[in-house]
Amino acid sequence: MSKHVMSIYTVVLGSLLGASILFSGCSDVGELNPPVYKTKLPADEIRNSAFKNEFPLQYGYYERNNETQVMTEYNGSVNYNKHNNADPLPEGYKHAQPYLKNLWLGYPFSYEYRSARGHTYAVEDFLKIDRINRYDEKGGLPGTCWNCKGPKMLEWVKGKGDDFWAVDVNAMRDKLDVKDHTIGCANCHEPETMELRLYSVPLQDYLKSQGKDFKQLARNEKRALVCGQCHVEYYFLDKSFGPAKKPKFPWDNGFDPEDMFTYYQDQGECRVKGFEGNFVDWTHPVSKTPMLKAQHPEYETWINGTHGAAGVVCADCHMAYVRTDDKKKISSHWWTSPLKDPELRACRQCHSDKTPEFLKTRVLFTQKKTFDQLLIAQEISVKAHEAVRLALEYTGEKALDYENLVIAAQQMIRKGQFFWDMISAENSVGFHNPAKALDTLASSQQFSQKAVDLACEATKFGISKDLAKDIKQIVPPILKHSRKLQQDPEHMKTHEWFKYIPVLPAANQVWDGQKKL
Repeated sequence: MSKHVMSIYTVVLGSLLGASILFSGCSDVGELNPPVYKTKLPADEIRNSAFKNEFPLQYGYYERNNETQVMTEYNGSVNYNKHNNADPLPEGYKHAQPYLKNLWLGYPFSYEYRSARGHTYAVEDFLKIDRINRYDEKGGLPGTCWNCKGPKMLEWVKGKGDDFWAVDVNAMRDKLDVKDHTIGCANCHEPETMELRLYSVPLQDYLKSQGKDFKQLARNEKRALVCGQCHVEYYFLDKSFGPAKKPKFPWDNGFDPEDMFTYYQDQGECRVKGFEGNFVDWTHPVSKTPMLKAQHPEYETWINGTHGAAGVVCADCHMAYVRTDDKKKISSHWWTSPLKDPELRACRQCHSDKTPEFLKTRVLFTQKKTFDQLLIAQEISVKAHEAVRLALEYTGEKALDYENLVIAAQQMIRKGQFFWDMISAENSVGFHNPAKALDTLASSQQFSQKAVDLACEATKFGISKDLAKDIKQIVPPILKHSRKLQQDPEHMKTHEWFKYIPVLPAANQVWDGQKKL
């Protein structure tokens, strides 16, 4: 073989080997062996501060979750009201959804729904949120609500078992440290060995139902599931289906919105005609519709998206490798958006041929398309509630099958709003799965519009003229509403929809954070 041919052969072979290494680095990352540790920590350690001396570098990055000032274009760590697009930060933000209080009227989310700060504020912000009733000894929500707030759950469930879930949420209000027991090290790691672990009971139950053992799974699947302990859709069991208020993931039929919506149709105790056996979070007081409230389905959205299908998991983007001052390579434990890094180093681990500017532009392109459709879906959902309200109160000539048409409209309201909420509650503004996000929002719009059409048909189109204007003129967004305001009869006269919920009895605040007043 000539030197020239040998040279070409060497270059080609080298290129193939390089490509092989590159692709194996992407596809087989889950099989890499992590370091083995033997810490000085006890197996039941849950305090975040206890891990600091053992892992000072990682803990330094973990403390960066305390940052509360940086926004990306569509999200960030400022604790603004997610319905308020009228006021500037920190109270409101331009990319807010103005109809949230309307759509959740009669449900605790209508009192307050804010953008989350970093995981280190999970307990502190939870204690302040108006969704918990701070004007009564009892908070009115189950202990289950603590499930994703920190590793204290390990102690509580071990001590009370399945009796824990239905305990009032305020019973544990002063039983933990807001910083040392917030989401942290023990949520994801075995303290003695730092191996990945699940603390989440509903995820443990799901894996068991699938015949899977977490410890036997590929490492990459473990890495995704550790985040999937909380970044998921879930619900609380009705008592005839198991321990009352125990959390469960609705994944029996699959991970798509249609799969979960179908699952909820026979998992509850609802007796309302047309919704018998449905699981119901609350009944919307305006349209009298038994509703579903979606949570934050990042895991279900990601799993069959572009990155999920390619084996790129949460930590690859949100805990990217970093070099410390002494050049040591570690995973960043600042759980945040890759867009907060001007160099987009997390993205460029794989997309090394693209500039940060190009990559950011592509992300924002997807997010804008998604957010635009999200607002449209939201408005049609409001219009659907209003249409059924008008149909229920209509006194003119009605269709022969009026009742069935109204029920069918309510069924479409429930489905349309759930599909909208699956994208609204998901924190990537479509980026985790652009195709699923846009498809889900298109479906939401169709379901909600069908509700409007059915309500009009039920009244022989007698209400159609009342729905002809822009929805913002027909039903203005509710900008201000809270538990305290609902105690004020004058406030309750400020919006047409408020007449469908009761004026609350006047009461003084009982709880201020962990302090009983």
